[in-house]
Amino acid sequence: MGKIIALLAVFFVLPLTSCSSSASEQTQNTPLTKQQLMGAPVYIQIFKEERKLELFAKVQDKYQLVQSFNICKFSGGLGPKRTEGDFKSPEGFYQIDARHLKPNSKYYQAINIGYPNAYDQAHGYSGKYLMIHGDCVSIGCYAMTNEGISQIFSYVQSAFRNGQTLVDINIYPFRMTEQNMQRHRNSDYLPFWKQLQPAYAYFNEYHQAPQVNVIGGQYVVNRPSQSNGLSSSQLAFTQAK
Repeated sequence: MGKIIALLAVFFVLPLTSCSSSASEQTQNTPLTKQQLMGAPVYIQIFKEERKLELFAKVQDKYQLVQSFNICKFSGGLGPKRTEGDFKSPEGFYQIDARHLKPNSKYYQAINIGYPNAYDQAHGYSGKYLMIHGDCVSIGCYAMTNEGISQIFSYVQSAFRNGQTLVDINIYPFRMTEQNMQRHRNSDYLPFWKQLQPAYAYFNEYHQAPQVNVIGGQYVVNRPSQSNGLSSSQLAFTQAK
């Protein structure tokens, strides 16, 4: 009789334990919806050649993709913006705060990317009012559909309202895989692009925002700034259109 009771106890306990474990794993592995991610810290990547803007939101300690948006238009081809009036869209590492948001831009809505940053200033580059905005038309900016910029704007604005102080906007000429770097190996911009690639690789591996500083006029990824270096967070804050 004792053996029968023991067997019955095992029969009932084991399935309950297994079911409980499965539900816990399912909860942990279920991706959050886009609406649930609203208000989380955000991170943005732009790829010129692929004409994509990727919006990420932070879940626990890692960023997950919220949505990839098509870029309607950018200008000037690949390579960094150097002078005002060259009609080029910037490349590099930028940070924005809530002052960079313009909800009533003449281009529907706009986010000033903070050009020129510390790197641009160190090289004497010039330009202003470089944006991610709507209306699908642009010279020197990254133009989105109105629907696209509305979604991006909402996530960034909600992140600021929820306590995020700075949002990284990292702009690459293309997805900086070894194959693509090899494909562009003869470009005059290759030395500059080699400074960008470590940040792309770091984010791809760890799904965390890379720490970028400007030291000796060069981008340096995941190394603290020195007293004679310019931190990438020392931005030129300009007012959005």
